[in-house]
Amino acid sequence: MQERSSVGELADLLRAEFDRYPPGGKLPSSRELVARHRVGPVTVSRALARLAAEGLLVTRPGAGAYRAGRAAPAAEGDTSWQHLALSAESAEGLPRAVDASGVLATLSEPPAGVVEFNGGYLHPDLRPERALAAALARAGRRPGAWGRPPAEGLPELRAWFARDLAADGGGGPGPGGALVSPGGQSALSGVLRALAPPGAPVLVESPTYPGLLAVLRAAGQRPVPVPVDADGLRTDLLPEAFRASGARVLVCQPLHQNPTGTVLAPARRPGLLAAARAAGAFVVEDDFARRLGHADAGPPPPPLAAEDPDGIVVHIRSLTKVTAPSLRVAAVLARGPVLERLRAVQVVDHFFVPRPLQEAALELVGSPSWPRHLRAVAGELGARRAALAAALARRLPEAAPARVPTGGYHLWLPLPEGTDESALAAEALRRGVAVAPGRPYHPAEPDRPHLRISYGGVADGDELEEGVRRLAEAFAAVRG
Repeated sequence: MQERSSVGELADLLRAEFDRYPPGGKLPSSRELVARHRVGPVTVSRALARLAAEGLLVTRPGAGAYRAGRAAPAAEGDTSWQHLALSAESAEGLPRAVDASGVLATLSEPPAGVVEFNGGYLHPDLRPERALAAALARAGRRPGAWGRPPAEGLPELRAWFARDLAADGGGGPGPGGALVSPGGQSALSGVLRALAPPGAPVLVESPTYPGLLAVLRAAGQRPVPVPVDADGLRTDLLPEAFRASGARVLVCQPLHQNPTGTVLAPARRPGLLAAARAAGAFVVEDDFARRLGHADAGPPPPPLAAEDPDGIVVHIRSLTKVTAPSLRVAAVLARGPVLERLRAVQVVDHFFVPRPLQEAALELVGSPSWPRHLRAVAGELGARRAALAAALARRLPEAAPARVPTGGYHLWLPLPEGTDESALAAEALRRGVAVAPGRPYHPAEPDRPHLRISYGGVADGDELEEGVRRLAEAFAAVRG
């Protein structure tokens, strides 16, 4: 059983038993709980910490855990006034509501026993947790590790990101053009606010990552869809899209695009940069999947930033996706005057990325375990992709993916016309498998129903097979 599932189950059991103890009564010792429930001491410690955070118990060092006393009920106030205050529009006449539902679908932890096909991060077995723990321990002992870092990021880490980009394509802006950011999502949010004012149109791929759409709408910006096909973004449509919309920003994922998995065809790359140059526009290159290529794939194409000496491309790359959700360290790389504006927005938003996290990132990428980890992830993701595609072909051929990508960790499944993808996702969850319906990935009306299935967050091939079996049963039930 996964550790996180064990913690939740034990907390539920203890919560159900609370009536056995009077307020202030002592709970069994940790040793007794380990023996009684056949879990590890770490699981017990985390379950007790969860209950303490809920106010159900208090811990006394050296004495044990005790049921908390009954608290006086909180006074019920009248918060109805907030509806009017929150409904007010901005000065530009734009709504202020923020819809994070598409993002929360990949962040929410599913119930115990549910196969997580909607996750956005690697399974714990694929994370370099030992190497991360060692890196963080070493980082914490570095002189000055808990002091204030430069706002732009540690010089050594900025230099590493610049070298990493240059190694992928022989170009890039160099260390002076790199800013360390607290994760790719934060970088994307800051870049878009720096480049486009509220109300501005921004060209995006369709379909695209729901987190991007949430960022744009939260900033009052307007996503303008440009279709994606088997060769990536339809760059032939870009000149007219720039002209008709007046957009001065395009956001794209040229490598293993989320959710389709496509790689921008070599023949389309010059047209993308040419269209942006003619429109006087920036291209935000979200290179989230650069280190998620599979072992059976050839060398990936270079980043667009490596072919751009004129500062058209603002490049984002992150360590989070290939390591662990809480290593929120990324970089924004750019050339020219825009760099100062990017820096100013980041300082206003975050001041700086915590220095211990930056030091730990440096320790990790400089250790011998780093290349080994990248090779292991490439092999595991390739094997899981093949297992998932084979299971779908056997059990759910009606939803065979249009393409099987060579990188990333998700498949984009077209569903038969007329399928209610939301009903299918709900039925699948009832049967113990969490999937993401396709509608939130479209900035406008979708052409047909889809599901996105992630294979990076599952434990192994057996769990993949079981998840597809449950999904096939849900599909049969919904389709009747």
